[in-house]
Amino acid sequence: MSENAIVKLQQVQDYRFDNHFADVALPLQTDEPPPLGSGSGPSPSQLLAAAVANCLTASLLFASRKFHIDFEPLSCEANAIVDRNERNRLRVQRIEVQLRAGQPVAAAANLERLLGSFEDFCTVSQSVAQGIPVLVTVLDADGTVLKAPA
Repeated sequence: MSENAIVKLQQVQDYRFDNHFADVALPLQTDEPPPLGSGSGPSPSQLLAAAVANCLTASLLFASRKFHIDFEPLSCEANAIVDRNERNRLRVQRIEVQLRAGQPVAAAANLERLLGSFEDFCTVSQSVAQGIPVLVTVLDADGTVLKAPA
């Protein structure tokens, strides 16, 4: 399966842009946080974290259905850690992702196999991880850690 992800940006004002995605009726408005922009939409760093989080959540959902383990409803929180590099330029240093099952799954058969494989099928996180560390934690519904970053 080949999928191209095309987005076209149009400046609205200052650092605010309308992002037009193929086959999506309404644009998504992005903006830089103050002091550059007004923070009226997600920033590029937030979009990067959202893309990684969404892909990992979808991958875990697909795997959980394949292995017949009820993780739903899934929730996820991602944090793109931004800091200055050695040249004093802001860079995304790492992305921390926490996925939470909506059901108790710690005792499920094949859970270890599922947890050991779902990340490998996530197109976005595996691509991003080639340049930015992506640290994934998976929690049970009660907060028990099922998978921690290696």
